[in-house]
Amino acid sequence: MEYEILKLNVQEGAAVITISRPDALNALNSRFFKELNPLLDDLSARPDVRVIIITGEGKAFVAGADIAEMSAMTQAQGKEFSRVGQQTFRRLELLDKPVIAAVNGFALGGGCELALACDFRLASTKAKFGQPEVNLGLTPGYAGTQRLPRLIGAGNALAMLLTGDMIGAEEALRIGLVQRVLEPEQLLEKALEMAKTIAGKGPKAVQKVKKLVRRGLETDFEKGCLLEMDEFSSLFENEGSEGMKAFLEKRKPQW
Repeated sequence: MEYEILKLNVQEGAAVITISRPDALNALNSRFFKELNPLLDDLSARPDVRVIIITGEGKAFVAGADIAEMSAMTQAQGKEFSRVGQQTFRRLELLDKPVIAAVNGFALGGGCELALACDFRLASTKAKFGQPEVNLGLTPGYAGTQRLPRLIGAGNALAMLLTGDMIGAEEALRIGLVQRVLEPEQLLEKALEMAKTIAGKGPKAVQKVKKLVRRGLETDFEKGCLLEMDEFSSLFENEGSEGMKAFLEKRKPQW
């Protein structure tokens, strides 16, 4: 399909998706979800893509959902808008390839929720995070009330959700919302560097690590350990065998 909002660049195992609605601060609308879902289908099936990076064009990562579109919705339409967003971000969370958010600017409302659905987050020093929905008399609709407290704790999450205040990149780093803070010109470079590092590891192992962490967070410790045992042992007669043999033979593994 033709993409109006999303731009794609693939290099050395990393696919960079750039959200390109700079005049609207990359606000998420229905068209965004119509484009992202088939793009994820394509990238999931591509063997040359092992890691995905999501970033924004201009001074925003994503400054929220498109309020102009939302303001005309009925209750039923609002519920459908929430359902589509939740399902799409859940796909990102469960995708069999790691997803990195390179947050270049404002990540507010739906933009913060998009970043939360990624596996980890790198932030520019200019990045601002917030869930300002209460300012509009709304709640988050893309699972922000569920992911945020799981990531940064209930107290920190409620402080953001109930005040609607924005926080800067350093505060986001302090509370665990992001994993690195970088100068703007270094952001995408570092994201690509990390993506290429991950792309060079055993692809099945990377896939299983993501699966184990995601599923482990949603089950009890003992069940998570049993799942880890199964996934660990499943690699012994394929990728893991090659990796261990390469280590002993002091050569690069042939994945």
